[in-house]
Amino acid sequence: MDRKRTTTTTTSRSGQVGRRTLSASSLIGDTVMNDAGDNLGNLKDIMLDINDGRIAYGVLESGGFLGLGAKLFAIPFEAFGIDAERNVLVLNVDAETIQNAEGFDPDNWPDTTDPDFAVRTHEHYGYRPYWER
Repeated sequence: MDRKRTTTTTTSRSGQVGRRTLSASSLIGDTVMNDAGDNLGNLKDIMLDINDGRIAYGVLESGGFLGLGAKLFAIPFEAFGIDAERNVLVLNVDAETIQNAEGFDPDNWPDTTDPDFAVRTHEHYGYRPYWER
């Protein structure tokens, strides 16, 4: 499926032209790969912290077949990079880190606003919680 990516291009003070924004809907469903080129799954959702106006998590869907038996993982959004050339997201973690993460069933999401859940999630991936930055 070829989705149109809606972006805003700006010129920085240094004169460099680059993308500064990208629509969230253009990312949902994108393949997520690690630096080694392993397909880790796809981006199922993006979780927003509506109090802080920040992106809290990217939700990775991994495993299963045609959506059956898949597991979801909340991952700190700053762990994701974007490879605009290949239209994929890049997650700089190995498959084992994801396999050992606290995953959840697509029909039974955890309370992602729970501070304990948030701290465990960020620590597992080696990121400082976004609300502390």
